[in-house]
Amino acid sequence: MNKAIIGRKLGMTQVFAPDGKVIPVTVVEAGPCPVVQVKTLERDGYTALKLGFDETTEKALNKPQLGQFKKAGVAPQKVLKEVRFEDVSSYSVGQAVKCDIFAAGDKVDVSGVTKGHGYTGVIKRWNNHRLKETHGVGPVHREVGSMGANSTPSRVFKGKKMPGQYGHENVTIQNLEIVKVDVERNALLIKGAIPGPVKSIVTIKESVKG
Repeated sequence: MNKAIIGRKLGMTQVFAPDGKVIPVTVVEAGPCPVVQVKTLERDGYTALKLGFDETTEKALNKPQLGQFKKAGVAPQKVLKEVRFEDVSSYSVGQAVKCDIFAAGDKVDVSGVTKGHGYTGVIKRWNNHRLKETHGVGPVHREVGSMGANSTPSRVFKGKKMPGQYGHENVTIQNLEIVKVDVERNALLIKGAIPGPVKSIVTIKESVKG
């Protein structure tokens, strides 16, 4: 992988293809991302770039975070992520990675944190069927129901679908197509939906599936 950038999800819209078909797209503000550190095979054992995104004030960071930016001679950034690259020879510290590294038609993988739904029941979390709302059924219509047999095996199996935290997890959607690159506005239009709420941070990488 030799292409990656950090961005912010701005929302969804639609564009028209030359043949008149409507394409649903997600608009992402991608970059510019200054290179804070270049990791090489000789020094670090692997090749990667540490990219920043969204400039902020020095007050917003602690001393260890601020030290990384001062060492690189880069303005403080809200987001700092490390992305693996196969070849880092064409990059240097302080260089800005912009959205023009991608072109329309490129396939990308988009990673982000999904919307958090909090502590939810089995109906919302796992699409379980509710119990019947007829005579003889107690006020348990949205509960889990049976969790296992009584005497054999006398326990609840691992992996049993139960209530709990739903959402707010790292998810990657693969092989999405870039419909348009707007260099002036630092925007990428990606076909389809991507993880996370509006204004959330996403990482866009060259697709591993090609």
